[in-house]
Amino acid sequence: MAEKKQTQGNLFFGWENIKWFIKEIREMYSSRKSYFSKKRIESGIAFGVAQWGMIFFLLEKHTVMTSSDLAIWAGIEFAVSGYILNQIQKEKKGSSDESDNA
Repeated sequence: MAEKKQTQGNLFFGWENIKWFIKEIREMYSSRKSYFSKKRIESGIAFGVAQWGMIFFLLEKHTVMTSSDLAIWAGIEFAVSGYILNQIQKEKKGSSDESDNA
């Protein structure tokens, strides 16, 4: 019988990783250097909230929406997604320019 018990070393969500994640989130909002980008985390949360709102709207109104309403809804979805991607790409370009100048 193969042993299915996992050892402490090969768990992804182990206690050490959870402590590291909490420490990095705390450092993100302090003056110290963090592994995570504050702008990316906040824009990701904003994107998630916007997506949740748009999907909730679609689920609530899909019975009374016309095809033009659906097209407008899809256009807004693409606009929000494009804006977030554009902001992330700007940040990537800015951070690579800063490391080149250092």
